[in-house]
Amino acid sequence: MSGGLEGPAPEERMRPEGRRNSQGIRIDPEVEAEPNTRQAVLSAYVEHRPGVLAEISGLFSRRQFNIESLTVGPTVDENRARMTIVVEEPEPGIEQAKKQLEKLISVISVRELEPDAVQRELVLVKVNGEEPDKVQAITEMYDGQTLDAGPRTITVQLTGDEQKIDDALDAYRQFGIREIARTGYAALTRGEQTTAKENVRTAD
Repeated sequence: MSGGLEGPAPEERMRPEGRRNSQGIRIDPEVEAEPNTRQAVLSAYVEHRPGVLAEISGLFSRRQFNIESLTVGPTVDENRARMTIVVEEPEPGIEQAKKQLEKLISVISVRELEPDAVQRELVLVKVNGEEPDKVQAITEMYDGQTLDAGPRTITVQLTGDEQKIDDALDAYRQFGIREIARTGYAALTRGEQTTAKENVRTAD
């Protein structure tokens, strides 16, 4: 009779996976690898000059933020532009994205828009044209507009929120989608609330 404990040999025993944090608690590797994310719509009021778009997109690239879409255009002030940036990140990543944007000299103000903000996207869809009547029926169902119609293809324009666009694209797939061009979000706050305010910068 040996003096060892009963049970499997050391090489046959199951070993826990993952690592421990500073408190000694073991971390589930699957939970750690897939943190909860959410979609956030950021509105940035920026200087309207060459290089600003590259500066901001470069920041997001270096920080490895997951950008869903980025749109930019002029505002009522010819010296200012508005960027609408949709990111998909865990909560700390969203806060970090806002803080990093605020540090840029070319960025005047940044805010995250509420879910009820006015948000619209434009999409152009080119589908096969063998069934023009059915394509037109779906276009009318989603308040779209036919921009080009030929014997082999039909190109339509749609505007709306993300869910409406996704639903329309699913409906068009039965005809065979050849090409899609989506603009990404343009968004403003509702009512009299200002989407982005002019900040007064002070010297350090």
